[in-house]
Amino acid sequence: MRVTVLGGGVIGLSVAWYAARAGFAVEVVDHGSPHGGSWVAGGMLAPITEAWPGDEDVLTLGVESLGLWPEFARELGVELSPVGTLAVAVDRADVEVLDQLCAYLATMGRSASRLTGRELRALEPGLGSVRSGLSVPGDLAVDNRTLLGALREACVASGVAFATESAAVSDVVVIAAGAWSRDLHPLLRGVIRPVKGEILRLAARPGALPPPRHTIRAQVSGRPVYLVPREGGFVLGATQYEAGFDGDVTVGGVRDLLRDAEVVWPGIAEYALVEAAAGFRAGSPDNAPVIDWLEPGVLAATGHHRNGLLLAPVTARRVLTLLREGGNSR
Repeated sequence: MRVTVLGGGVIGLSVAWYAARAGFAVEVVDHGSPHGGSWVAGGMLAPITEAWPGDEDVLTLGVESLGLWPEFARELGVELSPVGTLAVAVDRADVEVLDQLCAYLATMGRSASRLTGRELRALEPGLGSVRSGLSVPGDLAVDNRTLLGALREACVASGVAFATESAAVSDVVVIAAGAWSRDLHPLLRGVIRPVKGEILRLAARPGALPPPRHTIRAQVSGRPVYLVPREGGFVLGATQYEAGFDGDVTVGGVRDLLRDAEVVWPGIAEYALVEAAAGFRAGSPDNAPVIDWLEPGVLAATGHHRNGLLLAPVTARRVLTLLREGGNSR
């Protein structure tokens, strides 16, 4: 069976790789937008820290996918950061947000360790005046751009073809174009929407404090900010706007990220700002992805919002199951 995957981000490439290994003839069609969510992602694989009341289905799916990640990464030759996440609060209102998260996790049978500000700074001496926090040891992180490169190599090795425009006649089309998926099928038009996010990459200059070992997720006066370690620096994100496909990095977005990050990690002032980028997450009404048949011969694998990297292996596995069921029913 011939399969065309529309979209060359982490979801599309993972689907293509799984399908090709299973014996399908696969083509990936992608226009290579610099604003793709996979390219500007922070790389956090953190379903527990991302959990929130009302998103139980997302939490369950995320935990399932996190369990698949070690084998997924091993097969791709990609390293995972296993150090975990520190969720920190700066003021009293931010502490209340973490209290809500901790109470919610308890109701879901999940737990996180409470830490005082002193305990947090013992783990990460570069932290600023944080009041308290949570340690979430099960979270992982991955370099998103290394992952994209490894997935593309794995696809090529498995016989996947790549094109900017499809010339082949397919038995099945898989729509995995992230935020752009909404324009590829009428049933997605009112479901998928672009959610803009701005992200910064910073590098340690000589004399600067080393980057954090853990992923740091913070609430600063109600605004979320995260710092994800990278070799010689870290990724700082992320703003979130309902702004359509506006690809500009705004001065206000950069200012807010740097201001809040400096509260959490004061040594950031000695770092070099090496990249500022904007990307589009594929939002959905309930924050859950759409992984299903839209009509005979057309599958959707989109709407992953903030969890595209996290949900890549479970999405690819589910799409492969649907492809096999569809092929058996022919």
